[in-house]
Amino acid sequence: MGTAYTPGLKVSAGTIVRKLRRLPLKGKVLVSIGDRVEPDTVIALAELPGIMHNVRVAEQLGLEPADALATLKVRQGDKVEVGTLLAETRSFFGLMKSEVKSPVAGTIELLSEHTGHVGVRQSPKPVEIKAYVSGLVAEVVPEEGAVIETEAAFVQGIFGVGGERVGDIMVAVGGPDERLDEALIGPEAAGKIIIGGSNVSGAALKKASECGAVGVVVGAIVDQDLVDFLGYDIGVAITGQEDINITLVITEGFGSIPMAERTFRLLKSLEGKRASINGATQIRAGVIRPEVISPLDKLSAGGQTPTDGQTLDIGSDIRVIREPYFGILGRVSALPAEPVEIDSGAVVRVLEAELQDGRRVVVPRANVEIIEK
Repeated sequence: MGTAYTPGLKVSAGTIVRKLRRLPLKGKVLVSIGDRVEPDTVIALAELPGIMHNVRVAEQLGLEPADALATLKVRQGDKVEVGTLLAETRSFFGLMKSEVKSPVAGTIELLSEHTGHVGVRQSPKPVEIKAYVSGLVAEVVPEEGAVIETEAAFVQGIFGVGGERVGDIMVAVGGPDERLDEALIGPEAAGKIIIGGSNVSGAALKKASECGAVGVVVGAIVDQDLVDFLGYDIGVAITGQEDINITLVITEGFGSIPMAERTFRLLKSLEGKRASINGATQIRAGVIRPEVISPLDKLSAGGQTPTDGQTLDIGSDIRVIREPYFGILGRVSALPAEPVEIDSGAVVRVLEAELQDGRRVVVPRANVEIIEK
């Protein structure tokens, strides 16, 4: 029988995490190999060119291009502010005056003799990349960024929203099957990553946001509660860029699903620890998983390098990622060698699994992912 591989969700109390931190354009790297960094350490800087504003001086003054340029009060390279006088004409013995002022602050970059236009380039916008996690600089990518390496407790989720944030872990429920309700969240949640159980209500998510929590990690959420919180229905593209002040990581699926026992135990063991959280998710090509990373106090020789997948074997812990068993955990009980025709008519390789609720099912291997240990 051939070896089978499948993507895996990592849930580990100690693994080597490597994060590539890269600028969107060429810039300056501020760190060197071996440097120790913290989440808010700026590791690279660049400047995004400002927008060019085209001021139609000739048209505004009613002049030919050459005549318009003769009225200019500025030269190429001059700095201007909003309202700076760019050009002026006087008529009727100086009694009538026409002016053109700069609509933006910036630098005079273009004086066109063909059109009589003035180009004002706004100031460049600084772009900085922070380390996101505590660790050591393992590699430097010249003019682009660096790879940060850390040994950490590492939990991947199945879906998330919201960007990169850092906070202390706070467990708000008594067990993995307990719902995270509004009453369990108070002012003490400010700056915290709140750990819930089976579900988070829409009201609880809103209160966590209002209280200043930086993140929420739960087993599941009802999709309508998520839509209500965001204000729109989320699409299938990459998430993580939402305009919200909190990051949500779902570990199991949608609806109400208890968080996996070992995931909850691991997060509970990290209570009070500093962690980085990111809800960015992409489920198509170039898979991106939401994550919680909590660097360990001491580096050890036992850390394992995370992989993009692992061997699928009898006994492998899995999660089903397609209906009708979406989000349910189980264990592989058999790996038939021959492809099987499924309900859709496709002939695919399948596996047999015993789900957590005791059901024995047959599902396509492409519809599961390994829960890595």
